[in-house]
Amino acid sequence: MKILITGGSGNVGTALTRRLVKKGWDVRVLGLEAEADLPGATYIHGDIMDYATVVNAVQDRDAVIHLAAIANPMRFPAPKTFEVNVAGTYNVFEAAANAGISRVVQASSINAFGCFWGTVEISPQYLPIDEAHPTHTTDVYSFSKQMVEEIADYYWRRAGISSASFRFPGVWTAARIENSDRATQKAAARATLEELLGLSDSERAARLEQIRDWSDDYRSRKQMEHPAAQNGFAPAPYTDDPLWQMYTFQRFNFFAYIHEEDSAQAMEKAVTAEYSGAHPLFVNSAYNSADYDAQTLARLFFPDSELRAGELGDAAALVSINKARKLIGFKPEHVL
Repeated sequence: MKILITGGSGNVGTALTRRLVKKGWDVRVLGLEAEADLPGATYIHGDIMDYATVVNAVQDRDAVIHLAAIANPMRFPAPKTFEVNVAGTYNVFEAAANAGISRVVQASSINAFGCFWGTVEISPQYLPIDEAHPTHTTDVYSFSKQMVEEIADYYWRRAGISSASFRFPGVWTAARIENSDRATQKAAARATLEELLGLSDSERAARLEQIRDWSDDYRSRKQMEHPAAQNGFAPAPYTDDPLWQMYTFQRFNFFAYIHEEDSAQAMEKAVTAEYSGAHPLFVNSAYNSADYDAQTLARLFFPDSELRAGELGDAAALVSINKARKLIGFKPEHVL
């Protein structure tokens, strides 16, 4: 298989490149770095915003995996984030179409739903959420990911390109795992939850109302976006509160995560599986990041959401991967 990976030297792309090279694929990588250490792959220094560069990079390829993008709304002004993510994706699909390529796999984001980076409270209609759930984007990064899914759909109609757009949550890379004490993190999360559950009903309701108010304040003032967040998440009087952190960060990501090897596995399968059409796909661990009873998490943090019968047992994920299982045979293999 001859593959082009845009952004193949980034966090997700490096694991993918390594996996595909090991399997004997002919891997070509397009990236912004002057050079990259990717043994077994051919590296091209170039920008997806330059259409001629992309046209050259897709030549003689069987498929494209598109990962190159601005990864959040923190680093750059909104117009640049939108332009790179949307116009860059258009360039990739247009070049692929003109080269006769009929399979493109791309990184969308769980944020195409409108969650982690959003400026408003979220309350899904049901849990676990799935691809049929309506989206509600309120920040430029999430909106750009919603648009790249539309681009994929357009090129299915226009050029017959079958595609999978992966709604990745936070990806745990090998470096992140090595530098994190997951046992301590899980214990801290459990302690935060047990403290909340130990309150009376009225005390718990008051505590969660306080946390929601703080979250609304933080998001409405766009403290997670450029320019406020260009040097990291902006501080506020409440940002050290462990329940606020859980509510603002884990809850707004639906307690979802994925190991880098499972993200690579999913992309490989999306290139080789037999399917047609353009498909947004949630891919994540089958378990929630708190490693906690799923129905309890749902009851505490999403009290207005319908719970789908039989789908939230034990420490199950609050994001369904059923469509990815059926369409490409995705099966997560790693638990943190």
